[in-house]
Amino acid sequence: MSPTPPPPDPFPAAWQGLVDDAAIFPPGNADLPDALTAYEARDAEWWAGLVGSFVARDTDLGSVPAGVPVSVVLTSGAGAVEGVASLAARKGLTLAGLEVAVRDADDPVGNVRRIDAAVRAAELEAPVFVEVPGPATAQWLAAADEVAACDHRLKLRLGHVDHDLIPDSATVAAWVDAALDREVRFKATAGLHRAVRHEPEGGGAHGFLNVLAATATLWDGGTTDEAAEVLEQREGSALTAVDVAAARRWFTSFGSCSVTEPLDDLISLGLVEKP
Repeated sequence: MSPTPPPPDPFPAAWQGLVDDAAIFPPGNADLPDALTAYEARDAEWWAGLVGSFVARDTDLGSVPAGVPVSVVLTSGAGAVEGVASLAARKGLTLAGLEVAVRDADDPVGNVRRIDAAVRAAELEAPVFVEVPGPATAQWLAAADEVAACDHRLKLRLGHVDHDLIPDSATVAAWVDAALDREVRFKATAGLHRAVRHEPEGGGAHGFLNVLAATATLWDGGTTDEAAEVLEQREGSALTAVDVAAARRWFTSFGSCSVTEPLDDLISLGLVEKP
């Protein structure tokens, strides 16, 4: 009788849960049933540990099975919190996070407070990621102060289907610096399919490895100018020495409509070894 083969090595801890499966969002726009089937089937893959939660809109929550950890994007702001909490409780859903954008550009601080009040009234215990649109102005920083005071997290939108609306590296560096200055964890969304900054048709796109390296640079005392330079780096070999574990203490994950593109890049850069 041949010996039982040893179990495969677990997926490297530094990269576990890095990618949240946002297949139903642009530009992927997968059908919800197909995306859920693919998410659940992925448990059999050797790289399953790379993927964290499934990202769904609050309007899709009724179709998500109880066994799937789900990050819920609120489509109507703080007013949707109570409904999400009620449905999650009835269905026994595993809420991995709540993602909500500030909708009142004239009073972002007040909007953050309303979000916090709704979360507390609903007695939700999942992490709350608040997206504050716009550059890091004094008003943006005040809203970030309120996010920190409420013990919530930030959500940074790093891409857009309109390339003219992708934030530049100086803006991203300022956002990350503000998060670290307040010791607020953050996740990213949109456009981080690839590890290294590149130039797709229509404009530049940030790389998730660049963001990790910029986070580490700032945490180690670097300036926002230095972080912006790291975000502009287009040579993957210049980024592979980043202390991923240290950076991910703050940069927790990013949503992507593709989970295989990030994996392919990690393999090609030698950061993950395919068995």
